[in-house]
Amino acid sequence: MRRTPEGHGTGDVRVPRLVGLMAVDARESARARGLVVDAPGRPDFPHTVVDYVVRQYPQPGTPVPRHSVVHVWLDFGEGGGGVREPRGPLPPPGGPRRELEEPGAGVPLVVLSSP
Repeated sequence: MRRTPEGHGTGDVRVPRLVGLMAVDARESARARGLVVDAPGRPDFPHTVVDYVVRQYPQPGTPVPRHSVVHVWLDFGEGGGGVREPRGPLPPPGGPRRELEEPGAGVPLVVLSSP
């Protein structure tokens, strides 16, 4: 096999970055470079669409022979980013509290504190 100046065979391709892509897009991106994608432990992977790639091996940019397998690990939904809104339970009541006077009432400020 002829070698390129970088020392890699001419049949080598670089692994694309698949992390962050939906499964369907990861398969298409790899296929376009002549690579095959597999998800260990996921027999339904050929039909998986909306799960996101959270890890891959080999790493992006690694030169590999054409038709090599790139292994990916998936997470459902938003890429494993977690919940982005506050959830209950709310913090317990307590700590110092202040009650301000009504405007024009002439009543001094009352400070309450919790036991």
